[in-house]
Parts: sequence; structure tokens; C-alpha cells
Amino acid sequence: MRSQYRVDWPPTHLLCMPAGRVRIFEVRRLSESAKPFTHGPINMNDQFLLCVALFAFFGLFATTSKAGEDFKAEVYQSAEGQELNYRIHVPEEQDASKRYPLVLFLHGAGERGSDNEKQLVHGVKDMLAYSRKTDTPFIIVAPQCPTGQQWVNTPWSAETHTMPEEPSEPMSLVIGLLEELQSTLPVDKSRLYATGLSMGGFGTWDIVQRKPDTFAAAIPICGGGDTAMADTIKDVPIWVFHGDEDRAVIVKRSRDMVAALEEVDGNVKYTEYEGVGHNSWTRTYTDDAVLEWLLSQNKED
Repeated sequence: MRSQYRVDWPPTHLLCMPAGRVRIFEVRRLSESAKPFTHGPINMNDQFLLCVALFAFFGLFATTSKAGEDFKAEVYQSAEGQELNYRIHVPEEQDASKRYPLVLFLHGAGERGSDNEKQLVHGVKDMLAYSRKTDTPFIIVAPQCPTGQQWVNTPWSAETHTMPEEPSEPMSLVIGLLEELQSTLPVDKSRLYATGLSMGGFGTWDIVQRKPDTFAAAIPICGGGDTAMADTIKDVPIWVFHGDEDRAVIVKRSRDMVAALEEVDGNVKYTEYEGVGHNSWTRTYTDDAVLEWLLSQNKED
């Protein structure tokens, strides 16, 4: 049976907001007893809701398209011929005598695909805005995980997991991509950073656990790692974020990782947002203090 959906009535002031600002509206599954949409004449309420939905969609499309202009579309190919889509932003004006920090961003499950576009929806726009506002140039790399695959092969709803012996195929390609970029771009190898949200939060923990000597710092958001690996990553500065009302990835996952790191005297910070659900990344990436902290970490210090 085809599922039916309705769009909640939004505040009317949203209609006056400029394009690109209206991007969030709630979609709920109707109960079996609820009356579905029909194919009859569209009334005024339905017209209004349709207009709002289209306005929100095109606002999101415009925002993502604008971000796409700042991030070059590329494809990484491994020695075995496997491919991984990614977007990259390199500082517009480079000083040949300088090397630049690199931030790896791992997106969530909703941005998987093959369009090499959806991974720009969250996070990276805020990083670029911070870079320009503060005149702090750095490289931003945003790979896209293919549909049906994960950065880490583990259930997101599980209360614990053991790091798989081998990385997932997408994660293996991310590791190869980072190695290639360090040899082809003016990357400051003492200032490589990893961050990601939800599925990408799991990915952030995973790649740091596999490559603890590679990263100067990490920011995993609403993810989870292997607590048994805490001693391996205790020297990596890590700032963890989660919303206390997250129902997609339980907050216990972050709390447990923080507790495990504290037990081994790890270099860890933790911010838990009260009353926030699964979208804790919104506050994290728009907080200048967070990005300032990340970019201030240096393996040589």
C-alpha cells in the first residue's frame, strides 16, 4: 500500500523569508485511519501547502547549488579501480610558501547517493563561511558515501559496537583519498582534522581509531565509536557533540565514548545540547568557537 504523507502547516511568516532560508518542514506518516490526499479538485489549503513545500524545496536547491560553486566536483579512483565521489574547496588565493590545514567532512545517511551534491547540504557551507569571515584559509574535503553503504558497517541503533577489523569500502576509499591529497595539494600534515554527523559521526570515530597518528583533532557529532579503542585515541583532541533528545542515535553512544576516554585520561571535551534531537550539528557548525578550537589544534604542539 502506498504511504500517505502530509506537510504540517507552517507559520505564515515563513512565506516572507528570502529564498534559501526556508528549508525545514515536518513530514509525518498518516495513520491508517487518516484521510489520504485525493485526486479531486485542489482546495485553497492544499494549494497553500503545495506552494510552501515547493518554496522550501527550491530554497534548499538554491542553497545547495550555491555551495556547489565553491566546491569542485571530483572522483577519486583507487589502484583497484574503485571510485568515490567527493567535493573539495581549496583556498582561492594561495601563498606558494604556505601549507594549509585540511578538514575532512563525513555526511550523514540522508546525503548518500551518486550525485556528488547532497553531501554539501550540512556543515561545509558553515565551515566555508567561517573561513571567509575570519580570513582563515583551509581545505575542505567532503566525500559522498554511495547509496546502501555506510562509513562504518554497524547498526546505528545499537548501544555498542566493536570496530570492524577492516574498514567499509567507502571508508577505505576515504583513507586512500586523504593519502592522495596530502601528496598532491599543499596540505599541512600536522593539521588534518576529521568531523562528521550521524552516520558521519560514526565515521569520524572510526577513521580516527584506525588512523590516530594522522589527525590533529576530531569533532564527532551524534555518532558512536568502539569504547575499547579509547586508549588508542587518547592523545587526539576530540570534542564530542550530541543532543539529549536524539532518538536516531541514542545519546548514550557519545556519553560512553567520553567516559571511556576520560578513564584513560584522554584529551576529550563534551557538549550535550539540552532539548535538542538528532540535528545537533546545526548548532555545532554555526558556532565559531567550535571551528576556532578545531583549527587551533596542531600535532606539533
